[in-house]
Amino acid sequence: MDRQFFSDDLHGRAELCRDVIRSAGALVLRGFLGNGRRSVSMKGPQDFLTEVDAASEAHIRCALAAHSPEDSFFGEEGGGAISERAWVVDPIDGTANYARGIPHFCISIAFVQSGSTEIAAIYNPAQDELYFARRGQGATRNGVPIHVAQTARFDAASLEMGWSMRVPNTAYLGVMEALLGMGANVRRAGSGALALAYVADGRSDGYIELHMNSWDCLAGLLLVSEAGGVVCPYLEIGSLDAGGPALAVAPALASETSRASNIPLDAAVIPACRQTAPACPATFVD
Repeated sequence: MDRQFFSDDLHGRAELCRDVIRSAGALVLRGFLGNGRRSVSMKGPQDFLTEVDAASEAHIRCALAAHSPEDSFFGEEGGGAISERAWVVDPIDGTANYARGIPHFCISIAFVQSGSTEIAAIYNPAQDELYFARRGQGATRNGVPIHVAQTARFDAASLEMGWSMRVPNTAYLGVMEALLGMGANVRRAGSGALALAYVADGRSDGYIELHMNSWDCLAGLLLVSEAGGVVCPYLEIGSLDAGGPALAVAPALASETSRASNIPLDAAVIPACRQTAPACPATFVD
């Protein structure tokens, strides 16, 4: 990649992001198909690290710095700095899946400018699915526009929920009990970033996590918003460096999912979500 091909504006950074995430995806996929996923260490309980995580982040960091050296970089593995213009990166989300040979993992890159996520990319190289969004321009999968599901009943809904060691298990169990009580199916597939992309693509009706790091969710939250979904105001109730609660959901399910999880919705979208989905009559208690 030559710097001259990428202009120093959002359009140029969007094109740069697409190229970088695909090249990182090729690196990650080689490791997945070869020996890279077999070298596994533990950063903490249920927190896995492979040698490819570090290689992917180094590749992304160097490629972005070569073309936009004035932008800061904040990554899961190596940390970094946060400035007015920052790239926020998870080099492999779903490392436990990756290490076990399960092709459900992704790379996540978000570009944040003046406190607003402007560019989002999530790429699963094992499936060759690239999700991409720019603020105000919609969301796509491999260049084709995507939209959130139109599910209007909890007893027809399939939600995904992730969890963090920073939150007591009792809190997660309480939210899950509330969602199950409304008739929803609740599952977990092991990649929060890809779960958010699936909400944007209508493959899932919502994603909830009571604490989520920014590199895991910023790209996915913009994708869902641009695909017509409802999200929480993540950078208001959390922060880039410390993380916070994350919620993304189909519009008709938004208000009740917010209530069940105790995660607020973005105030700008609340009026559009007044008409909430009916729960299963036999189980819901208001």
